Amino acid sequence: MKVVILAGGFGTRISEESHLKPKPMIEIGDKPILWHIMKSYSAYGFNEFIICCGYKQYVIKEYFADYYLHNCDVTFDFSAENKMIVHNSETEPWKVTIVDTGLNTMTGGRIKRIRPHIGDERFMLTYGDGVSNVDISRLLEFHNAHGKIGTITAVRPEGRFGVLELEGSNIKSFREKDKRDGGWINAGFMVMEPIIFDYIEGDQTIFEREPLETLAEIGQLECYKHYDFWQCMDTMRDKEKLEKLWDNGQAPWKVW
Repeated sequence: MKVVILAGGFGTRISEESHLKPKPMIEIGDKPILWHIMKSYSAYGFNEFIICCGYKQYVIKEYFADYYLHNCDVTFDFSAENKMIVHNSETEPWKVTIVDTGLNTMTGGRIKRIRPHIGDERFMLTYGDGVSNVDISRLLEFHNAHGKIGTITAVRPEGRFGVLELEGSNIKSFREKDKRDGGWINAGFMVMEPIIFDYIEGDQTIFEREPLETLAEIGQLECYKHYDFWQCMDTMRDKEKLEKLWDNGQAPWKVW
């Protein structure tokens, strides 16, 4: 199965870095968050990726074109054969197709544009800015069991602000907001049958609106509830949180 990653947005809420690079290329540790996502899928045996690019798409292309330069020691021998020698050539068992899906294309449009690379196959789908320790194998088993068009991984994220426990207008106590206070949200890490393309009209289709809402209305969309770690990287605060987990060796998404 191929893994489709949406990586074409502007990342305006993390503009401190996204003015220089697309959000999926913002680094956690010294690796783009896109790399972290791909490593998670690869740990479960999914190694063929289609990356839907848009904003500053050349940055993603250049990263994979120069993958050895980013990740290995090299010797540049200009004296005789004018060649580059790669040392400790650790690489990945990946096949990566990078598709320019347009600068202003909406999420549904980006998915529609990569249809020729999918054909009539089921595929994985996720966002290029969120990491999780979701068990991809169990997600796929869940999808196979219900036999519907789509599966979305759902999480209940922790809130940012503390909660006041009230009795009328009287404040009884303070506590940190936790997962009990929030609803389930779409965390990405989806599985889709190829018929989903028929529910996407064109470039201006927002995938999370008409296509998914239609599937929900006709009873063809299920959620795989994930009760453990998930974190998106919308803001610098999110990035700093992920950086701290990674630097301290406590990154739950590091399943490889």
